[in-house]
Amino acid sequence: MRKRPPLEHHPTPRQIPVVVLAGFLGSGKTTLLNHLLHRSGGSRIGAIVNDFGAIEIDAMAVAGALGDSTVSLGNGCLCCAVDASELDVYLERLAAPGTGVDVIVIEASGLAEPQELVRMLLASGHPGIVYGGLVEVVDAAEFDDTRARHPEIDRHLALADLVVVNKLDRAAEGGERVLGLVRSLGGPGSAVVPATYGRIDPEFLFDCRPSEERLGQLSFDDLHDHHADGAHAGHLHTAYDSLSFASEPPLDPRRLMAFLDSRPEGLYRIKGYVDFGPYDSANRYAVHAVGRFLRFYPEPWGPGEERLTRLVLIGSGIDTAALRKELEACTNDAPHADEHGMWGVLRYVQGLEEGPEEDYEA
Repeated sequence: MRKRPPLEHHPTPRQIPVVVLAGFLGSGKTTLLNHLLHRSGGSRIGAIVNDFGAIEIDAMAVAGALGDSTVSLGNGCLCCAVDASELDVYLERLAAPGTGVDVIVIEASGLAEPQELVRMLLASGHPGIVYGGLVEVVDAAEFDDTRARHPEIDRHLALADLVVVNKLDRAAEGGERVLGLVRSLGGPGSAVVPATYGRIDPEFLFDCRPSEERLGQLSFDDLHDHHADGAHAGHLHTAYDSLSFASEPPLDPRRLMAFLDSRPEGLYRIKGYVDFGPYDSANRYAVHAVGRFLRFYPEPWGPGEERLTRLVLIGSGIDTAALRKELEACTNDAPHADEHGMWGVLRYVQGLEEGPEEDYEA
């Protein structure tokens, strides 16, 4: 077995998550992307669109300018029309420090094979980016017909970290049958989000930049402020629940991984920082989970920084009281660490995992 280097020698630089947005023609990918561009919460989005013939960036006045390279928009978003072979070139451009991009969203062609895009991202050696999950958009009203025409959709759903069941307002009986079917076709731990007009909370995919920058710290109040914002009325927020968890005692890595491996249906998103105490006293671990996708990022503790675990969990129909008890059961204030205790966590640290396939699921 390959010997793992000491963790304290592996601080993780800040990396830009790259989210793959897939779905067959007419599912509502572009509508969802437009929604993210307009409701990014101050985050700067780099959008790569490789479905040139169907680009309709509503109200952005860029459709005629997308042919050559990068278009810089007044609201701080970037859009590119690209061929898949140009992906690395545009990732390099968008990930350049001068762009200030916080997240990159790739809108795949309606006929693209999302697995290939995911593999390309996982194989990328660019140090400034990290794969941020596969989002599959389906049309609830046309799901049966789409499945008949494109049986490969079953495979796409099994691979997806997050499935957005769109156009529920047009589906028979409110789309409950389609939602149930999609959940049965999804992979273990994948999340299914209901939507109309592509309106999902951007927090499901990436951390919206807080209105007042706080270096190295997530804004745990912003999530609730964001939900209360009148400008976001009609986003189905009433269907979403959130839990903020903080702990002074460190978490036990084995117990936390058992919690993450068994996270319930409806828990879409987990983000925050984890203190593993004596298991790695030099670093805190930023955690990012979308559906079954999971990554940890070790970051050095700052001088004098308060050592706490802070997590936010977002989902639909989740039992927040039960989840809080499960997280409390993950704490462990023992002064000594089991030398093998971190192995489960390290599988999801970039550069330490045994192979790219391990990034697909937790």
